[in-house]
Amino acid sequence: MSGTLWEMYKRVLLKISGEQLAGKHGFGVDPEVAQYLARESKKVVEAGAQLIIVVGGGNLVRGANIAGNGIKRVTADQMGMLSGLINAMAVTDIFESEGVATRCMSNIFATQVAESYSFRLAEKHLERDRVVIIAGGLGRPYFTHDTAAVSLGLELDCDVVIKATKVDGVYDKDPARHDDAKLFATIDVQSALESNAIKVMDKAALGLALEQGMKLVVLNASTPDNLLKAAKGQPVGTFVG
Repeated sequence: MSGTLWEMYKRVLLKISGEQLAGKHGFGVDPEVAQYLARESKKVVEAGAQLIIVVGGGNLVRGANIAGNGIKRVTADQMGMLSGLINAMAVTDIFESEGVATRCMSNIFATQVAESYSFRLAEKHLERDRVVIIAGGLGRPYFTHDTAAVSLGLELDCDVVIKATKVDGVYDKDPARHDDAKLFATIDVQSALESNAIKVMDKAALGLALEQGMKLVVLNASTPDNLLKAAKGQPVGTFVG
């Protein structure tokens, strides 16, 4: 990250939220958003990086929000995992229709609709220049898709985990509510972890990134070429490390 000697990352993990996939509809999957992401992902693969995508499920079911009134938290989280799988299935088809070789893998047992995730199989797909979409989080309750993204990024030896958002990066406060919110070009993980005002990822994800030294980049996914720039190690959004 120093100077202007940028170096293409070999392997990148992108975390996309379900809310982003919903686009202008606010619910479900907006095909235009998925098509756009396919084109942006294709640029990364063609530039020489391997790409893994973790897709959230908040556009359909957010487990923590529906727990209660007779629904156990474990069940609610499992419903959230299934929502992520539904999104991953849709994104896989749309990516393929855009000419991006893609494989959908799942951390929950759903062999009729997705390949069961394993490190070795994912490696083989990546070596064949396929985008690998991993659904179902970590397959366990009480772990968010953010935490799954960092964990899978470590497991698959990724150089960086990129979190796509609707804003330009990490601010010192909510830019939607405060006109004087300051955008950070860089911030260390410890500071992001300690501050309640800074919303990057959930604390478990940040703690894991800090413990294992995983690089994070938070950027606006709706800006063309942002993903490519991040994959090239160029300054874009906020670098967290």
